[in-house]
Amino acid sequence: MITLIVFLIGAYLLGSISSAVVVCHIAGLGDPRTQGSGNPGTTNVLRLGGKKLAIFTLVGDMLKGFIPVYLAHFTALPASYLSYIALAAFVGHLFPIFFGFKGGKGVATALGVLLALAWPVGCAALLTWIVVAALFRYSSLAALVTAVLLPFYIYLGSNSAYLPAIIVLSLLLIVKHHDNIKRLYSGEESKIKL
Repeated sequence: MITLIVFLIGAYLLGSISSAVVVCHIAGLGDPRTQGSGNPGTTNVLRLGGKKLAIFTLVGDMLKGFIPVYLAHFTALPASYLSYIALAAFVGHLFPIFFGFKGGKGVATALGVLLALAWPVGCAALLTWIVVAALFRYSSLAALVTAVLLPFYIYLGSNSAYLPAIIVLSLLLIVKHHDNIKRLYSGEESKIKL
């Protein structure tokens, strides 16, 4: 139980480090939470600082999800506990203690935890996002479609013990995109350049 608690706290704290804020600060762009869409995530950094900074943000957000889950695989923790650690890292990104609990939408961090938890599911999620984004050029739509499909991917291609935590993760992803859903519905959502 102590091992689980240490990993949960560590995963949450690592997840709470905002890659977008750090990258933008280092690049002298200021706080991404006060510019563009106001979201501290890859897409907003892409708009504010270009592809290079967006890639750094993407990798940083993925790693903070990947690392704690990957390391937890080397313990004797059961599969369901691994999924809770994944969820803790994801929640850290959404509600970071270091940034007033105002975080991003969690797409890249979700991908990181999925790749560490069940890499075939992570790859399926990434492929889904790429296909939907390429077809429709909406990052938010790609994230929403992927979020809806995640529980099915887990059910069909991985350990069913992961399913409850992944359902929560998917629901949180959808909830965090509520403004995007409104803009998609009204035709006001910004497209991305691929």
